[in-house]
Amino acid sequence: MKTLWGVDLGGTKIEGVVMNADTNEVLLRKRIPTEAHEGYAHIISQIARLINLLKEETGLAPVAVGFSTPGALDPSTQTMKNCNTTCMNGQFMKKDIEKAIGVPIEIANDANCFALAEATMGIVKDVVPDAKVVFGIIMGTGVGGGVVINGQVLNGRHGIGGEWGHNVLEEDGYDCYCGKKGCNETVFSGPSLQRYYTKISGKTLTMKEIYQLHLAGTDPHATQTLQYLVKSFGKAISYIVNVLDPDAIVIGGGVGNIDEIYTEGPEELKNWIFNSRVVETPFLKPKLGDSAGVFGAAELVRGY
Repeated sequence: MKTLWGVDLGGTKIEGVVMNADTNEVLLRKRIPTEAHEGYAHIISQIARLINLLKEETGLAPVAVGFSTPGALDPSTQTMKNCNTTCMNGQFMKKDIEKAIGVPIEIANDANCFALAEATMGIVKDVVPDAKVVFGIIMGTGVGGGVVINGQVLNGRHGIGGEWGHNVLEEDGYDCYCGKKGCNETVFSGPSLQRYYTKISGKTLTMKEIYQLHLAGTDPHATQTLQYLVKSFGKAISYIVNVLDPDAIVIGGGVGNIDEIYTEGPEELKNWIFNSRVVETPFLKPKLGDSAGVFGAAELVRGY
């Protein structure tokens, strides 16, 4: 039996999956803590530990393993960059993991793996089975994006393909950790929307609470925050649609649970699209939930 092995490497947990390559049946899933506070070398040892546990419990061995990571592998230097688990930045992670587990690996960032999973075995496959170009979005604590073309991740020359979260939307906006001002992430990530609500209302609430107040129609500041989200999102996504014109856009993350993104978002996009106000792109809610990262990682090595 041919198997696919994937690992979703997060800041707090590392999840592994072993799947039947022919049926996509999950044979085993397992999580262990990342323990990133112990440092980079410890993370590598935890990855090796997880792979060994998967091998022991399945009686199988991988020919290659795919990895979803919180950053990107720089094609030029072969080191990691843009990781919010900062001890990974500048490290030869691909080389170090391959040495630790003894098989080749493929690495893509978490947004790319999300997009790949939803495109090949998730909602896009169900709704738009002939989709060639898929743009995947994660809108939660941060904002990220990934591009999948013909079932393959588009990493790009610099390894930053799909990094939509760090396009500048508001030139006079808030400072972003990337060094720029007003990036998408500083405008309509969950924390940024909460900050906007606090600024106009003087109250501090979670995005979930703000959305409930909007739905109840009892807080005009909550409704203004939702309108700000929709307008900002519609303009920001127009840059992607005008350049890539994807067959489908799938949206994950906590902010992605807000229904207005799927209804009012395309309406706002009409104001910005270079297509005489006609929007045919389906905006889809994901099917795989928090499984997308590990499934997308496994999909990276289907060709081995």
